[in-house]
Amino acid sequence: MVINLITFASILHKQASIRSSHEVILTELEKYFTVNFIDYQDIDKLTPNDFSILFIATGGVERLVIQHFESLPRPAILLADGMQNSLAAALEISSWLRGRGMRSEILHGELSEIIKRIFVLYSNFKAQRSLVGMRIGVMGTPSNWLIASNVDYLLAKRRWGIEYIDVPLNRVYEYYEQITDDEVGEACASLAGKALACREATPEDMIKAMRLYHAIKRIVEEDKLSAITLSCFRLIEQTGTTGCLALALLNDEGIIAGCEGDLQSIFSMLVVKVLTGKSTFMANPSMINARTNEVILAHCTVGIAQTEKFIIRNHFETESGIGIQGILPTGDVTIVKCGSECLDEYYLSTGTLTENTNYINMCRTQVRVKLHSSAEYFLKNPLGNHHIMLHGNYETMLDEFLQANGCKRIE
Repeated sequence: MVINLITFASILHKQASIRSSHEVILTELEKYFTVNFIDYQDIDKLTPNDFSILFIATGGVERLVIQHFESLPRPAILLADGMQNSLAAALEISSWLRGRGMRSEILHGELSEIIKRIFVLYSNFKAQRSLVGMRIGVMGTPSNWLIASNVDYLLAKRRWGIEYIDVPLNRVYEYYEQITDDEVGEACASLAGKALACREATPEDMIKAMRLYHAIKRIVEEDKLSAITLSCFRLIEQTGTTGCLALALLNDEGIIAGCEGDLQSIFSMLVVKVLTGKSTFMANPSMINARTNEVILAHCTVGIAQTEKFIIRNHFETESGIGIQGILPTGDVTIVKCGSECLDEYYLSTGTLTENTNYINMCRTQVRVKLHSSAEYFLKNPLGNHHIMLHGNYETMLDEFLQANGCKRIE
């Protein structure tokens, strides 16, 4: 792990005296990281992919930092151990930067805590950089009932570096028709053999769903997509099947795939993936008990790798195609949703998955979650319908990352 220390020091101090004045903290950093010392005059030689910290080595450098404002890494991380009036300068600089809309943080205090904090900041930095250039394929258009789930493509690209790419469904249909039943027969038999049971769905349904999966995957590979969101319901008229199986299999392969053309939810799933490495369950909050802070999340697809067992069903609303009823492990979960048109708001809570329910009038995969926060959010201030669940407690990691990127937490 490489840290670039952009060193700001008064011209009154020689380089040798800078090292000796800060020997304790610099020696500690070099135990854990490869440290490159970069003179502030060479700041433009660094790239956006270089993890950089502003090393405030002495007092009297406030004007030097101001002069290089446009070249400073964002957010600005200031390291100051207090020697040579460095903390005094860092406080002034941080205030000035925040007054101009730049997030900043001062690293100061116990060495062990500084080291821990740098690891967190580095993780956030790498996740943010990995998002840059990622392409989200929007296959079809968002479902017309997602009236609060729009994303401004341009603002999302400016803020996060991601691109939403429109993919016409006619292209999906074209590839779907080119795939023969024989090409997918073995894969269908293999998947059916792993299932706990097959209920409403027929072998013909399975073949159609697997053909659709291959068609979508071909587009993912051709267009170099990191994620896709699919206009599921519009597929049914043309293909006679739904996208539930395709989305489940794509998520298992590390290609983030979401339902109904939901632009905000697919971004939420992508953020979780780059931060935690985990796939997620995109679902409807289908029942809420505000007294007990319980919510039932339900949808007709889930990555099979996330389940302990799974049953092959049909799609709940249309009673056609293939749906997945996943039996998910109980235990700690995190629920998250990024919202607004420029993706600068979010909801975040932890909870305990207590039960896999089986209501007949809900989507196929259903889980009951006991939240560690108030369920009133869903009734009074929700960020739309779909929310994202993953196993494990990742509240601190996600909160750190989204806060670092200037997002507002909605309670």
